[in-house]
Amino acid sequence: MAHIPSELVSHSRKVCSLYKRSLRCLADWYHQPHSYRFQAVLMRERFDKNKDIKDMRHANHLLIEGEKELFSKMHYQPIKFANSITGIAYNRKGYAPDWLLDYWHPLEKAMYPKYFARREEMKDEYIKWYNTQYPEVEEKLEEGKKH
Repeated sequence: MAHIPSELVSHSRKVCSLYKRSLRCLADWYHQPHSYRFQAVLMRERFDKNKDIKDMRHANHLLIEGEKELFSKMHYQPIKFANSITGIAYNRKGYAPDWLLDYWHPLEKAMYPKYFARREEMKDEYIKWYNTQYPEVEEKLEEGKKH
């Protein structure tokens, strides 16, 4: 889920965000490090040229113009990080349920004897706890075995 700011965003933060997005846009267009770095230095010069403007109306106008220019020069296929929300590997965490370990071959379990011994103890403890918490379920199981 994206972060939704609850407070107002300051002008300087908006400018920093625009600068960062413009650098990302440059990285989409220029793949060789030396050409990207040259363009990044030129971009930094454009931002530094206007950093001492005190008139907020003019500063807001420059910010809006910068947003428009960034939008017009965005790459048609931008680089995306693999694990970001729009990336190809987003939310691809492998989940192996615990019961899967019960189906390991005995030779595989023999490689981790302490772990599997403790695991069997924990399973027995859980079954005892479950039967004390829900005795009616155990009674129904016993009645089902009688019939």
